[in-house]
Amino acid sequence: MAGGWTSDTSVQDQIDATVEDAIKRARSRMAQGPGLSHCEDCDAPIPEARRKAVPGVRLCIACQEAEDNQQAAAGFNRRGSKDSQLR
Repeated sequence: MAGGWTSDTSVQDQIDATVEDAIKRARSRMAQGPGLSHCEDCDAPIPEARRKAVPGVRLCIACQEAEDNQQAAAGFNRRGSKDSQLR
């Protein structure tokens, strides 16, 4: 469906690159190493099961949910960026 000077796979290549970048960003934000016994934000104890399930955990569940909600609210206008790239 591509036209002009673009190859037939250029749109799919762009989508694949976007997905790969998102995966790299997500992996870079993952904590590494030993987890903390107490939350670094509120100092609440982090349960042993959570420390085993999430390597490098640094926040309790409540603080992690608050941080996740804050990051989601920041948002990213994926549609706008793709539209501008394809023009």
